[in-house]
Amino acid sequence: MTNRHFRTFAAIIAVIGAYITAAAQIPEGYYDSLKGKSGAELKNAVHNIIKNATVYEYGSGRGKTWWGFWQTDRTEDGRFIDRYSPEDTWPQSTTQGKSGAGMNIEHSFPKSWWGRTENQAYKDLYNLMPCESGINTKKSNYPMGKVVNADLADNGATKVGKGANGKNLWEPADEWKGDFARGYMYMATCYQDFTWVGTGLQILEQGDYPTLQEWAYKLYIEWAKADKPTELEIVRNQTVSKIQGNRNPFVDFPNLMEYIWGDSINYAFDPAHTECSENYSGSDTPIGPSEETIKEYVFTQDDGGFTTETTTCPEGKTIWKLKNEYGWVGSSYFGSMQEGDARLVSPEIDLSEYAKVTMSFEHAANKMNDVAPKDKFSVEIRCDGNTSIIDSGLIKWPKGTSWTYNDSGDIPLNDYAGKKIQIVFHYTGNTESAGTWEIKNLHIKGIKNTASISAATLSDGSFFNGNASDGCYSIDGQRISDPAAYRGIMVMKQGGKTWKVAR
Repeated sequence: MTNRHFRTFAAIIAVIGAYITAAAQIPEGYYDSLKGKSGAELKNAVHNIIKNATVYEYGSGRGKTWWGFWQTDRTEDGRFIDRYSPEDTWPQSTTQGKSGAGMNIEHSFPKSWWGRTENQAYKDLYNLMPCESGINTKKSNYPMGKVVNADLADNGATKVGKGANGKNLWEPADEWKGDFARGYMYMATCYQDFTWVGTGLQILEQGDYPTLQEWAYKLYIEWAKADKPTELEIVRNQTVSKIQGNRNPFVDFPNLMEYIWGDSINYAFDPAHTECSENYSGSDTPIGPSEETIKEYVFTQDDGGFTTETTTCPEGKTIWKLKNEYGWVGSSYFGSMQEGDARLVSPEIDLSEYAKVTMSFEHAANKMNDVAPKDKFSVEIRCDGNTSIIDSGLIKWPKGTSWTYNDSGDIPLNDYAGKKIQIVFHYTGNTESAGTWEIKNLHIKGIKNTASISAATLSDGSFFNGNASDGCYSIDGQRISDPAAYRGIMVMKQGGKTWKVAR
């Protein structure tokens, strides 16, 4: 049985019971103050709801942390759930309040990040988990992120080592990524007024908003989307809530993160009409289609089916090469700077079912000899027999003087929605500049087309007419004069209601 199945069916906490009804979950009116808010205003409103908690004292014994773990992190067969370690190593729990054998209380947000004060955050059960002492020591006070070189530890569940930026990080197993991501979002919101220090500054910045750095919240949103709350996480949220009196709203509302940091910061959040963990049976009312992964290419594991096309290159040499540690690497430096022109071409990518599409990738550039990478390299799209160069201004480029990987940012491909394309990375070099371009972790994401909206029925028996609107805007806020002819995501107002729809 996989860890995912174990979490869903077998690891429901014994003292709570297998299920909790929706009515028992969120207290009535608890989130009412969030309605109509988004972005920084919404984050501050969440902070005000969850900032005060009645926490257990830290340690073992009655009314302390291990007393809480007996309720929050114990399996049906009486083992402590250790999200940092392989399932077959989880130890038996014997007596309520007694620590697990060989285990520590692990802070997901280390206390060193706020100067080691033993305050509410230090004792907050949303931030604390049982953890085997060895991996706890090895993950130290490093922040959470993608580990590209697990040179410090890899116990089969948690990796510790270098990230793409060369700094130490820890990375949870896939089945726990969403849990930890929502925990980090909670901490960055509940304690947004803290002054952050030490290694915490790798992912945090001072102030109420956004508190999490851009690269961090984008990664955590990605992980949280891929690993939505399971019954185990939902039950834990309820159990901690009974102890502390506050909740993790990012578990209650899996898409709340989008309204604070993600793709919905320009839309008003309504807790009564959005995706809710209570209502996974389908009784919720999503505001519109959700983004999903179309294709992913890592390149540090295989070539992704990409091929190369070389126009100019010294005889016997190759410009584009696949290297397991770095991904695809392009260079026309062969002992000296040489003339080079070659393309790295993706397989055909089918976007026929999608209305909105973006892509992103990580890349590094170095040895450019004072020439900007955007002036030598380009990203192109092949579609319907034509090749178009993506505007370099839409891409976040590295400086060209470092091996540190940079996120390209989300690059819009909406012009190609509904079509089939190939993505092309075009390298050029010459005797004055023959730099190196490294590319990995290419992601293509999109929102699928929905059925026609011209006759969508409303609860009052009326219908939404896409051609009769009190106002229609594109996803970036531009007014659309002809909604009937528009293809893509639209925000439309009609009859006092606002709709986010796709055509």
